[in-house]
Amino acid sequence: MNFTGTISDRISSLNVCIIIPTYNNCKTLERVINGVLEQTTNIIVVNDGSTDDTVSILNNYSQITVLQIQKNKGKGNALRHGFKKAKELNYDYAITIDSDGQHFPDDIPVFLDALEQENSPVLLIGSRNMTEENVPKKSSFGNKFSNFWFWFETGIKLDDTQSGYRLYPLNNIPNNFFTNKFEFEIEVIVRTAWKGVSVKNIPIKILYDPNERVTHFRPFQDFTRISILNTILVIITLFYIKPRNFIMSFKKKSFKDFIKEDILSSNDSNSIKATSIALGTFIGIAPFWGFQTVLVIFLAVFLKLNKALAFTFSNISIPPMIPFVIYGSMKVGSIFIEDKKAIIIKNETVFNTIKDNLLQYVVGSLFLATVASILFGFASYLLLSLFRKSAK
Repeated sequence: MNFTGTISDRISSLNVCIIIPTYNNCKTLERVINGVLEQTTNIIVVNDGSTDDTVSILNNYSQITVLQIQKNKGKGNALRHGFKKAKELNYDYAITIDSDGQHFPDDIPVFLDALEQENSPVLLIGSRNMTEENVPKKSSFGNKFSNFWFWFETGIKLDDTQSGYRLYPLNNIPNNFFTNKFEFEIEVIVRTAWKGVSVKNIPIKILYDPNERVTHFRPFQDFTRISILNTILVIITLFYIKPRNFIMSFKKKSFKDFIKEDILSSNDSNSIKATSIALGTFIGIAPFWGFQTVLVIFLAVFLKLNKALAFTFSNISIPPMIPFVIYGSMKVGSIFIEDKKAIIIKNETVFNTIKDNLLQYVVGSLFLATVASILFGFASYLLLSLFRKSAK
């Protein structure tokens, strides 16, 4: 996209609004609003229950949209109200700017420049220079902490994930959220990235004036809330997002490409490949019904194995094979535990037999899974070694 004209024209062409959440920032609010007004009147100010002179200041601006929240419920709640109103006004993008004076309204064109270069939805986060003299050390540490977990949860490396100066693609962020305070800004970027939307940093200026700036961040309470949120996001990442993304990419690959890329041309050593096959075989036979895919991919990631091979061989228990896997498990289990009912290879009969001989089945399946994984792993290692020798 390429637009020309004044900043105001470009903002209108891109269908962008500016959202300013505020809570007891009367010292700097007027300066921030006036700075934004020099570029556009597409402004939504969300007063999150301020108890200072904020209301009287906002009464002087009839040309902007003002949302009044009677009781302070947190920055996240204010942003959620702002997003809802922006969508009602049919805006496509919203730039959020803090009201404490740390952000420069004349950086708005930086967001427009970056947006105009994109051909698909993007979420832009202003990247601050955290090495400046007046930047609080706790802010720098908190940013590094947040950057790490964002990378872990999305695979995207950013220099700044905590800046409140952002551009949101309103039609591509989640419709519902679970948080209301400072942790909201983490939730929204992680869950937007999970939807496949690009999340990028762009450079912005920053001003930390200790005489003006008012922070409402409560170190213990808010850090605890952020830590709880990250714990939940990590669990979702490991047990849903990574398996989902892998399966989606795996489905796009033909069998020929799988053989070529994941078996023959993979940079993994033969021992890694063989161990991956052994892991997949074990999980596929072991009694982890319903959790096999999630478990095998989680273990492959955790153990740094070949995810494609582990996932493929975990499908040893695909529907046509299930009766035989169960029958074999029951027969092996009967060596150790006496069976109570005869085993017949019919789906309904086999599953009923499992109910009557559960311990026998569990013991037998674990033993069978262990033996099969060793045999598959050893055989695959020999075959891969032979192929590598013949390829030289």
